[in-house]
Amino acid sequence: MLITKSKFMAGSQCLKRLFLAVHSPELAAQPGDADQAIIDQGQEVGLLARGMFPGGVAVESRNREEAIRATRELIGNPEIPAIFEGAFEHRDVFVRVDMLQRRQDQRWRLIEVKSTTAVKDHHLDDVAMQHRVVTRSGVDLEASCLAHVNREYVYGGGPIDVPSFFKIRNLTRQVERLQPELTVQLRSEFRVLAMPLAPDIAAGRQCSEPVTCEFFDHCNPPLPENHILRLPRIHAATVAKLAALGVQSIHEIPEHYPLTGRLRRACASVQMGEPWYSPQIGEELSKLKYPLYFADFETVNPALPRFAGMRPYDQIPFQWSVHVQRQPGAAPEHFEFLATDTSDPRQAFISALCDVLGDGGSIVVYSQQFESQRLLDLASWLPEFSGRIKKIQRRLWDLLPIVRNHVYHPVFGGSYSLKSVLPALVPQMSYAGLEVANGQAAGIAWESLVRGTAEGIDRDRIRKALLDYCGQDTLGMVRLVEKLQHESE
Repeated sequence: MLITKSKFMAGSQCLKRLFLAVHSPELAAQPGDADQAIIDQGQEVGLLARGMFPGGVAVESRNREEAIRATRELIGNPEIPAIFEGAFEHRDVFVRVDMLQRRQDQRWRLIEVKSTTAVKDHHLDDVAMQHRVVTRSGVDLEASCLAHVNREYVYGGGPIDVPSFFKIRNLTRQVERLQPELTVQLRSEFRVLAMPLAPDIAAGRQCSEPVTCEFFDHCNPPLPENHILRLPRIHAATVAKLAALGVQSIHEIPEHYPLTGRLRRACASVQMGEPWYSPQIGEELSKLKYPLYFADFETVNPALPRFAGMRPYDQIPFQWSVHVQRQPGAAPEHFEFLATDTSDPRQAFISALCDVLGDGGSIVVYSQQFESQRLLDLASWLPEFSGRIKKIQRRLWDLLPIVRNHVYHPVFGGSYSLKSVLPALVPQMSYAGLEVANGQAAGIAWESLVRGTAEGIDRDRIRKALLDYCGQDTLGMVRLVEKLQHESE
């Protein structure tokens, strides 16, 4: 039985995950569009990293034995400065190394490339396993390192400055100290793979840390509708105490069991099957100043910055929707913006937004921190707009804490996201059937629109789907405020 690097990392997270990956791969969930986007971005970062070593040669073969043989030949050629995707095997453990750099003394530096902005704990196991196999294959390593994205790199336009884009961390001492643990872990993994059945490991934190397991649904069947874990932000200790009492359903929680105010309100709402509205909600809504502007932004945050002044993973604002209600009960007017090509959208985005938002009235958003931070970003990039942006920020009015503190509906299922709250309180405003139904999907759709992967009629369809989704969010907030105003009368 051969253990690859990816299988080893799966086993490090959970031995059951390793067993299923090898013996029952058909149970794995297939990567969704969001998962694939992350994979693609990681590959993009990996290819960029090769630019640190001009003249490096990639081992292209997917055949294991051919790749190992090609790697040996490249190591033996002193004219080759670096090897990409080098292949090594030792005692039934097989790894591919992102980069091997030849040093002046003919020793080597192993470099694993990650698209994260820091070294994570599980990265150490990854590099340690490669260090183990490569050194035991007879390669003299000077150092084993990890290259990650430098969040402080500022893109100046033109080609990316590859050496500045990455930070390289020398992990040699750490990975050498891990070798005894790796020996034990490998023994456990080979033992588990030889078992006739998957090990009996209860679902837990390891199902989603450090990554969400592809067998998550297999080990975590959907929770019953009224399970205690569907209470909002319930603490793990409270769950454990209730479970010890044999309580799994919200309906089984005793009336006098000590819960926080928010949990008690949610519990009572579910048990009675009725929504709860705070008596203070009218007071909160009275702080709104007409005209009301209901605003929502859509963004993407690529690892590779695209426009001058941006850093890796900075948010590119590409779309907004604003519904304007001039006075109570008035029909809302709709304004929208969507960038549709590869040019820098930031100035057009904020210029059009400033024109629509005017100088007075509350700007209603759902989770103010996101929109406020995007405005701060725009002010730093485009200082000529900073004065108007500061005035806009002072007018922001966050609907999320109003809902969180003053409303609960049994259908929320413990979530205060707009996608959960809106259909519960305003059933005709469901997101079901929308081609784009969340922010991640919007980002993926926009990328296909502007980066040339969609053509003709598909571009028109995607453009409409993006506008429909963002418009749904802001019109939804209009209807949500109207619903809360009605309940407060």
